[in-house]
Amino acid sequence: MAEIDATALGLRAEGMIKTLAAISAEPDRLVRLFLTPEHRRAADLVAQWMRAAGLTVSEDALGTVRGRVGEGPRLLIGSHIDTVIDAGQYDGPFGVIAGILATGHFGGKPPVPIDVLAFGDEEGSRFPSTLSTSAACVGAFEADTLTFADRDGVTFGDALKAYGKNPADIAKAAYQPGETLGYVEVHIEQGPLLEVEDQALGVVTGIVGQSRFRVTVTGEAGHAGTVPMRLRRDALAGAAEMTLLTERIGRGEPDMVATVGRLDVSPGATNIIPAKVVFTVDLRCMNDAARKAAIEEFEREARQIAKVRKLDIGIEHFHAVNAVPCDARLQDTLASAIGSNNVRRLPSGAGHDAQMMARLCPSAMMFVRCKGGISHNPAEYTSPADMGLAIAALIRFIERFRAPS
Repeated sequence: MAEIDATALGLRAEGMIKTLAAISAEPDRLVRLFLTPEHRRAADLVAQWMRAAGLTVSEDALGTVRGRVGEGPRLLIGSHIDTVIDAGQYDGPFGVIAGILATGHFGGKPPVPIDVLAFGDEEGSRFPSTLSTSAACVGAFEADTLTFADRDGVTFGDALKAYGKNPADIAKAAYQPGETLGYVEVHIEQGPLLEVEDQALGVVTGIVGQSRFRVTVTGEAGHAGTVPMRLRRDALAGAAEMTLLTERIGRGEPDMVATVGRLDVSPGATNIIPAKVVFTVDLRCMNDAARKAAIEEFEREARQIAKVRKLDIGIEHFHAVNAVPCDARLQDTLASAIGSNNVRRLPSGAGHDAQMMARLCPSAMMFVRCKGGISHNPAEYTSPADMGLAIAALIRFIERFRAPS
């Protein structure tokens, strides 16, 4: 078996990433959305790379490209090739490329059968859906998703047909019981911890639970110059206090983060007291009980703020997913493959296909350091040296991988 040349692997990965990044809907920024012509071109390129690595290529009913080697129950390695709008180059594609290069290292005879997967709807940038392609692999695709429309009014189902797929075949994309042994995903961290701690690689302990809700605060509009401060029912002042409440709650629990990401003010005039504010709260934590307790704390204290300020408040929950722990045995195998005596273990604050694949089989993730923790941004960067270390570790992981007993 060939020795592992991490430097060469990292340089190969960098070249592949640059080639893939050139496939974009816009000349001046990276935009590659699900089921678009750009997605088609990227999928074809990935399929070409898989064949060159000795993999047999197929594509399922949602466009996931699958590169297979070996017969029997298999290890799955994957990530996604769709992007956000004005994206970085590494989020998603590096995990697919790492899988191809690591599997190709074995010259068509890896120690365990492998499928390398290139998913297409992880970001949710085109339709109001996410993880739909990995959901199909685990038999959890929701039929209502086909009715979702993009900004141009094109439905998911119609886009799928235009892509050359038959929605009636989606059920066939699911792996059957006994076909899979585990899933591993290599991904840039999208955060600053590894860089701050001067570690190239880390092992993910799990993907955090998320809750999102919309808060509507209603007061009373009035003239900004004539209504005394003590008589105002200022919806924005109340929402501002609730925003600071959100920040305080987010700081109150280890590994919890809380964000007010959108705020709409009405009527939105310089000289009118705001009558209505609608804002969103995004709350994430690896501890589901703590996350739910934080939501209860927010609701209780926000209602008290509204009461004191003589405001009305409504809270609408529109998204909730529980935390997904990574498989402990696979975490240990990844740590062993990385080879450091003190491998950093950390949760993922972002969603990944791994959280969906965990419904199918034991799943794990390896994080790779990224510059400044920047992601979903053209400045996103992971060095060839770090990518080479990650691919080398993935090769050793494959060598050490053992099927669950």
